[in-house]
Amino acid sequence: MDIPDSLIDLQRAADAEWARLAELTDNDEREQQRRAWYDAGAQAQAAITEWAREHEKNRAKVEAAVKQAVRHPETGGS
Repeated sequence: MDIPDSLIDLQRAADAEWARLAELTDNDEREQQRRAWYDAGAQAQAAITEWAREHEKNRAKVEAAVKQAVRHPETGGS
């Protein structure tokens, strides 16, 4: 599946927010970062859903392909 760079970029941003969250120990900072991660993830999911709808693709398969491309680029996921 040919995944657009825009979807990959959004998923990378969501994953980066998660990585920041995992490093924090202060509860207030964690809550603020959790919201940032949630928002980034929601934005990525919305874009994946819209792209899948526009291209008549299975949304779950598009999401899996995006995550594969981001998290395991050595396998040629995009």
